[in-house]
Amino acid sequence: MRGGTGSSALAVLAGAMQAASLAWPISLSPGWSAIGLERGQTAWWVSWLALAMFAALIDACATPRAAVRVAAGFALAQFGCALAWVFVSLHTYGGMPPAMAVASVLALAAGLAVYQVLVCAWYVRAAPPSPLLRALLLSALWMLAELCRGTLWSGFGWGAVGYAQIDGPLAPWIPWVGVYGTGALAVAIAALSARLLAARTWQTVGASPMSMLTLLLALCIAPYLADMPSTQSAGELSVRLLQGNIPQDEKFDARRGIPQSLQWYAAALFRSPAALTLTPETAIPVLPRRLPPGYWRELADHYAQTQRVALVGITLGDMEAGYTNSVVALGMPWQYDKHHLVPFGEFTPVPFAWFREMLHIPYGDFERGPLPQPPLTYQGQRIAASICYETLFPEEMAASFSHAARAPTILANLSNLGWFGEHLAMDQHLHIARVRAREFARPLLLVTNTGRTVVIDHTGHVRHAAAPHTATVLDATVQGRTGLTPYAWWMGQWGLLPLWVLGLLGMLAPGLRALPMHQKRDSA
Repeated sequence: MRGGTGSSALAVLAGAMQAASLAWPISLSPGWSAIGLERGQTAWWVSWLALAMFAALIDACATPRAAVRVAAGFALAQFGCALAWVFVSLHTYGGMPPAMAVASVLALAAGLAVYQVLVCAWYVRAAPPSPLLRALLLSALWMLAELCRGTLWSGFGWGAVGYAQIDGPLAPWIPWVGVYGTGALAVAIAALSARLLAARTWQTVGASPMSMLTLLLALCIAPYLADMPSTQSAGELSVRLLQGNIPQDEKFDARRGIPQSLQWYAAALFRSPAALTLTPETAIPVLPRRLPPGYWRELADHYAQTQRVALVGITLGDMEAGYTNSVVALGMPWQYDKHHLVPFGEFTPVPFAWFREMLHIPYGDFERGPLPQPPLTYQGQRIAASICYETLFPEEMAASFSHAARAPTILANLSNLGWFGEHLAMDQHLHIARVRAREFARPLLLVTNTGRTVVIDHTGHVRHAAAPHTATVLDATVQGRTGLTPYAWWMGQWGLLPLWVLGLLGMLAPGLRALPMHQKRDSA
């Protein structure tokens, strides 16, 4: 089965397992939760097993063409399963015909798979004989593929391997090397494990002491990294997160959803006793000029008198100046405009205007906010906002951490995940936010329309959570943090450049080894 039908089938299975590790898709008996198989939770060991299967299959490929088949099967299954929720947003709420919605999901999965297919073909062509170097090369190339997927053509790093590691033994590496570096480490360990398990004797392993040492050090040293202090308390702040649970198919309905939203959020904002209150993305679903007379003024006056602050999601602008997906502060002069827009949802690439016409999404073309934008300074805290899937881009969030004295102490993400119904997209989004909190060692307030509305501490653990799919509020006291993690420091200075360099070195090094011997002698 070297690169044949059997290998392709196993690759598809491994890809589906990798997708499932991001948020376990099915409910099992309570006993399974002891090994991490609980619906909506990450399953790090399933990710390791899937990656080990994939590494073994790739190492068995004799030609780049065989590697393409294996990598394509893995990646298509991985992204097709992990992003199945796109169908819900396109068909159920976007109004796209089912066949076209399915084709769009498959096209997205295929587009995202290209990077992994290319690097795996290169890996088989130029991999060195040493199992340790092969594992390092595969991890470097995998990281390069994930960097390309997460940054090029607007970027979409959803489903990166590192997100499945937030509850596993590699989690302490996250504040050092971030999601991409942690994913690369998981791939290296899986590749080494596959080689060690497949070996019949120590002699067939090749460089076995070094392989074992690398594997054990990665697993044993990581927990101690968490004990190295890098951030300190910046005091506490009382917060209330508002979850209106407005049905997505009614949210922009002038007869039902809009009056319901305006009434519910106004009442909740007036009643909130917290120092800081947050609403979800576009909680106010109409432009300010279309609000009932006095609506916004009464809210602003209330917060000005109480000296409290509320962050409210609202769309701003007009046809002439353009629209922005924004967060506006009540009680203080402050505003955040979303920078990283969703393709086809918030902006449409020119060649795909026909695609945009098939969707029923209001305000489909927005203006971008600048990067970075100053945080809200309030009661000794600096609160940095993001909207929706902006939590997927750590390099953009890191732009606010270039100066430690001005770095945010609290992160806040305002989202509307009603587009995905009850799909696992909500849990995947939650784990992405948990990784961001761990990378920067900052608490993260995640407030959504339908769930998951949670308070995450600076270690990436959920401390408070609202029941999903209910209209409710979540009260908590949040401890801000100052200081920088190693990841926040080097990302604030150089962004993803160090990881790009490592990935590209992995791409170039095998090419140097593959040069004909006479060229090497001539150069010597």
